[in-house]
Amino acid sequence: MALLSPHPPGIRPQLTDALAAPPPGLPERRELEIRFEALRDRLEDLQGALGAEGTRSLLVILQGRDASGKDGTITRVFGRLNPALLSITSFKRPTTTELDHDYLWRIHQSLPPRGTIGIFNRSHYEDVLPVRVHQLVPEAIWRRRYDHINAFEKMLIDEGTVIRKFFLHISKAEQLERLDERLSDPRKNWKFELGDLKERKLWDDYTAAYEEALERCSTPRAPWYIVPADKNKPRDLLVAEVVVEALEAMGPKYPAADPEVLALRGKLQ
Repeated sequence: MALLSPHPPGIRPQLTDALAAPPPGLPERRELEIRFEALRDRLEDLQGALGAEGTRSLLVILQGRDASGKDGTITRVFGRLNPALLSITSFKRPTTTELDHDYLWRIHQSLPPRGTIGIFNRSHYEDVLPVRVHQLVPEAIWRRRYDHINAFEKMLIDEGTVIRKFFLHISKAEQLERLDERLSDPRKNWKFELGDLKERKLWDDYTAAYEEALERCSTPRAPWYIVPADKNKPRDLLVAEVVVEALEAMGPKYPAADPEVLALRGKLQ
């Protein structure tokens, strides 16, 4: 059973810095690594069965502040999966074409086909997060989007997509340390933007936006999980546990082989 529980619907969390620390009950370092590797093995097996079955899909949504570890989570948790049965989409600022459509249009283009696992690095929730914080549309518009999103996700579930949503929660001090590390790393500092520091100044505004999104859009069938993300390895383990648990609940099965094909066993030349 996964250590993380889904965030209860209709309850507004308090995203304190203390909540970003690894939770009690985690195994010791060596045991944690063994458990994580076992989860990755199981994830590979379940992905193969999901792909062979070809009737349903799993959508994993990752949200979090800058430097919360979305890329690292994708690499470490999902990096060994079959790329033919995996799609990863990073949502950045909308393009001109995307802005010419409704805000969910670009999301629908990237949903995982049946038989695959899809990962969203950021998602449709951007339209109730930075859009809200930067007042890019009037409040009356972004506020009604919670209901849109819930209805959209319900439709996806009804059509065979299982959804698990993760908010990677880091403390303000940990974010500062990671941003400083980025500036010292030539492999990463080229993509550092001054806007990242401007976003940090809006910490409290983003906190309010995240808290309301979690309150309004964690549902029994499309739950949000608040993942303590100040430490990478515990974060990855917690995400992997929930994903494996979701796939095991789906119970994908390999289809039965054609009897005529099986009759060829031992007779191939």
